[in-house]
Amino acid sequence: MSYKSILDRRSLEVDLDEYLSERLRDAGYGGMKLEKTPIGYKLTVKALRPGLVIGHRGVGIRSLTEDVAERYKLENLTISVAEVPVPELNPRIMATRILQMVERGMPFRRATNIILKAIMGKGALGCEIVISGKLRTERSHTEKFRSGIIPKSGRPAEVAVKEAKASVTLKLGMYGVKVRIVDPDLLQPLAKLKEEAG
Repeated sequence: MSYKSILDRRSLEVDLDEYLSERLRDAGYGGMKLEKTPIGYKLTVKALRPGLVIGHRGVGIRSLTEDVAERYKLENLTISVAEVPVPELNPRIMATRILQMVERGMPFRRATNIILKAIMGKGALGCEIVISGKLRTERSHTEKFRSGIIPKSGRPAEVAVKEAKASVTLKLGMYGVKVRIVDPDLLQPLAKLKEEAG
């Protein structure tokens, strides 16, 4: 595979991800995976509420398949929807949830602390939430909320840290949220100590 084809594929995935994020926001969009098969393309969409994606008698999923196939020129596209088992460990869903709370008028600090507590309550080893924009005044600034342990480099950071960004435009301007979650299921210990019978 050439560099150009790799870049084209990556550009397609980023653009498609942004499109699905906007279109499936109410369904709790949690990410996607695009695969090339011998006969076409397979798109797996993660959602908090799969029923909203599928629609009554499959109308929603058929409409989505036709729109995505036409928009991105994907031949023989099939779309499957997977439910997110633990939404609190999905950074995309949590970032969107914070913005929805702020949109409804909740102070950003309260919204962020509620989500941070929910994430850690589901067993995350660590979480970092960065929210930026015109939070209180006309000047834009950034605030960071953190709990637990968050690897910043090395293999643990590559394997176990999941990250997502989301943004929304409010009266004061644009709010941006970045959520990083350390998933305990992805960070396995290298070795286990065996207890000796005493």
